[in-house]
Amino acid sequence: GYIKRMALDMYKQQHRGGRGVIGINTIEDDFIENLFVTSSHNYIMFFTNKGKAYRIKGYEIGESGRTSRGTAIINLLELDKDEKISAVFPIKEYDEEELFLTMVTKNGMIKKTNLTDFQNIRKGGLIALTLREDDELIGVYVTKDTDNILIGTRAAKGIMFATSEVRPMGRTAMGVRSIRLQEDEVVGATVPKPGEEILVATEKGLGKRTLVDEFRPQRRGGMGLKIATITERTGQVIGITSVSEEEELLMITSEGVIIRINVSQISTLGRYAQGVKLVNVHEGVQVVCIAKVVADIEDEDDLENNKREEE
Repeated sequence: GYIKRMALDMYKQQHRGGRGVIGINTIEDDFIENLFVTSSHNYIMFFTNKGKAYRIKGYEIGESGRTSRGTAIINLLELDKDEKISAVFPIKEYDEEELFLTMVTKNGMIKKTNLTDFQNIRKGGLIALTLREDDELIGVYVTKDTDNILIGTRAAKGIMFATSEVRPMGRTAMGVRSIRLQEDEVVGATVPKPGEEILVATEKGLGKRTLVDEFRPQRRGGMGLKIATITERTGQVIGITSVSEEEELLMITSEGVIIRINVSQISTLGRYAQGVKLVNVHEGVQVVCIAKVVADIEDEDDLENNKREEE
């Protein structure tokens, strides 16, 4: 629940394979979940599990040194009790008509709203979608109508369909059904980019990568396809995300232990596979969530220099 901004030049360019530098000092059981390069004059948007949207200007986030923990988000946003951040990202312009915010809930609802509908957000937040009492927002994605979205559930069902199948709706709409659930709930969604694979992780510490091509697109609102075989050994699915080989993955257990794994070390297996052991958990302990480790900060000049160096 902490946030901070730093000048980009705090990160000097390093050779490939360098050790890196400390970007933030976190307390035990904490980790960095989001990092992006933006301008202090851009807006930063926040969405919460209660279906509300907040935004502040980049410069409203205190500038800190590399090792500072930053500011608690509750000091910047007027969050209600039990309200948690589900998504955060920067927005430069709100007039891009072809961009949408696509929202997914635990009970399988999906809603797409034009980005332009979020141009005016009060300090106390704005309703981004209407939720039933037992539902909550689990993810928000900036999408175009050319994107596909994959929804994954606890009982290892998944459905991929074109976001163009969801018609744009106003802010207070509840949305439409993304997947038909039977005593199940959505644990994650992802908008895969070309070249990425789908990573599925289970509560007993197993995981696998699967080629996107194995998730054939379907019509929205169906039962979905099997995305893994779950047994007593695997436990249920706790998360899905799209990954590329050079990234790293964090797995967080119910004891607060964080395990960091190179995605390249995770086997690529078919949809029906259980997966391979990624982390050993004791009896009564479960993996509760997964997160991708943020990439190194590099600007275009750095990338060009690295390219020349390798050539």
